[in-house]
Amino acid sequence: MSSRLLGYNSETHDHDYIRRIIAEFYNYERVLQEVTKTNWEWGGYFVALDNNQVVGAGGGGMIAKQTGEIFVLYVDPARRNQGIGTLLIRAITDQQKTNGATTQWVSVQKDNQKGIPFYEAKGFVFSHLQSGYGNNVNESYQTARYYRKL
Repeated sequence: MSSRLLGYNSETHDHDYIRRIIAEFYNYERVLQEVTKTNWEWGGYFVALDNNQVVGAGGGGMIAKQTGEIFVLYVDPARRNQGIGTLLIRAITDQQKTNGATTQWVSVQKDNQKGIPFYEAKGFVFSHLQSGYGNNVNESYQTARYYRKL
């Protein structure tokens, strides 16, 4: 999987960080498990196809009784601004609402000027910054936490 597709690039993260995250989350065994197993905490992947070509994917789950979270949302960079991300978020949100969610969260890399305006346009509001997932001792990447009422 391309690091660019995942939203990481050498301008925002060093190559070691990118390799660690890809190795942890996008190895064959983990992806197979996530594709074949869904539960309350992980609702599975929604995949956007165009002529049998994957152009986007997303997934989320419940992090509390009435709280959902979008865990992953990827759109082929060449297909941005075509409504693919909107459709994926709608599918994830509908699933979470069915499971009782009244609030939804998402994490976005601090200063991600593609992701942040997208989520804000969907009604997400900035809450706080936190240390980025997977930081080593010498890394200080930050994640912006956003939420919205459903």
